[in-house]
Amino acid sequence: MNSFHYTSLPSRVIFGDGSLAQVKQEIALLGAGRALVLCTPEQRGLAQQVFELLGSSAAGIFDRAVMHVPIETAQEARQVAADLGADCAVAVGGGSTTGLGKAIALVSSLPILAIPTTYAGSEMTPIYGITEAGVKKTGRDQRVLPKTVIYDPSLTVGLPVSLSVTSGINAIAHAAEALYAHDGNPIMNLLAAEGIAAMGRALPQIRSNAADLNARSDALYGAWLCGTVLGHVGMSLHHKLCHTLGGTFNLPHAQTHTIVLPHALAYNAQHAPTAMQAIANALNASDAPLAVYHLAKSNGAPVALRDIGMQEKDLDHACHLAMQNQYPNPRPLEQVALRQLLQSAFEGVPPHS
Repeated sequence: MNSFHYTSLPSRVIFGDGSLAQVKQEIALLGAGRALVLCTPEQRGLAQQVFELLGSSAAGIFDRAVMHVPIETAQEARQVAADLGADCAVAVGGGSTTGLGKAIALVSSLPILAIPTTYAGSEMTPIYGITEAGVKKTGRDQRVLPKTVIYDPSLTVGLPVSLSVTSGINAIAHAAEALYAHDGNPIMNLLAAEGIAAMGRALPQIRSNAADLNARSDALYGAWLCGTVLGHVGMSLHHKLCHTLGGTFNLPHAQTHTIVLPHALAYNAQHAPTAMQAIANALNASDAPLAVYHLAKSNGAPVALRDIGMQEKDLDHACHLAMQNQYPNPRPLEQVALRQLLQSAFEGVPPHS
């Protein structure tokens, strides 16, 4: 066995149907009593429910979280938290809302309690991202890791099937890249394989019956594992591409991950054969990039960047940006090959190793 370093990240997880009801006591365990509830405009109703469950421990609601955490939104939310005297943030929703909570914690060290309603996995990582002047910058800081996460599968039943699939494949991306991360370790490899397998089982069942609570639980379990993995190891080419495409061209986060992942895996396939075999095994397939591509396509997810708003004229610029400030990757970044990867993802053709 190769030598490795492993540091466990501290977090408390409450998992189970109906666990949202425990939110007030979990806030108290954090030593907090003035919680600012964060959400997107679309999830104001659920945020209001959380606000009412908190009772006297609620300080207010900020309902303007948006994708990729624009610096202007982050600054506004920070000011609202300060004005209300908030001593913690409760992030209700997906990665956009959790990301906003992290932007607040980054400058104030307020503890975050996350209540995920998608499979983004951001709630299990110390990774943050803020978009400024069209560029999404990411970093790692222990202050932004949520202290407590409440996983209530019933809260994901209303997640549309199309978004469930793309959110789930976004989660798979976290685990897939961990399997060839430069700082990976066997503990994370175990979690990654289990997370991919759980999500691979769950997504077809959710498409068949969106109200299947067992499938929703399996998917949320998979998202937890995949997010945990992402929090412990570094990111590679796939995440670099998605941060570039999302932050600069404002493409939807989960859909972008879904489309890019098969092609990023194909790019790395010959340089990370053990990882590819683990991904394929988890998905009961023989070819990892094709397995992910077909998981998306057969369950109704988009497979082409042109179908989610990307313009072909911008591919050269995207390639140029992706070559800058590179993330560690098993295969060196080659501009011609990377440009072809983006072209294939733009057109939605099956990946080629």
